[in-house]
Amino acid sequence: MKPLRRIAFIGNHLPRQCGIATFTHDLNQAVVAARPDLETWVVAMNDPGQEYEYPPVTRFEIRQEEIEDYIQAADFLNGSDIDLICLQHEFGIFGGESGSHILALLTRLN
Repeated sequence: MKPLRRIAFIGNHLPRQCGIATFTHDLNQAVVAARPDLETWVVAMNDPGQEYEYPPVTRFEIRQEEIEDYIQAADFLNGSDIDLICLQHEFGIFGGESGSHILALLTRLN
C-alpha cells in the first residue's frame, strides 16, 4: 500500500456559516497539526446564489444545485492524485432530490 500523502475534504467550509463548515475547517486543521507531512485540500459546497472568499486550501467549489459541478469536481479529484476523500454530510448540503447530486461525484471517483 502506498503512503498517505494527500487528503481532500468535501463539504461546507468557512467562511460559510454553518456547523458543518466549522467542523470541516476544524477537522482539516487537526489533520494538518497531527500530520504536517500531508497535503490537504477542500472541495467546498456553495449554497444557491452564494459565493465565498475561501482560504487557499479550497481547491474547488461546487454550486449546490449544479449537477455539472459535481461531475467536474470528480474529474478534478481524479486528476489530482488524491489518496483519501473525506465527505462531510448533512441533509441539505448537496443538491438534487434528498442530496442525490453527490452521487454523481462519488460514482465517478477512481
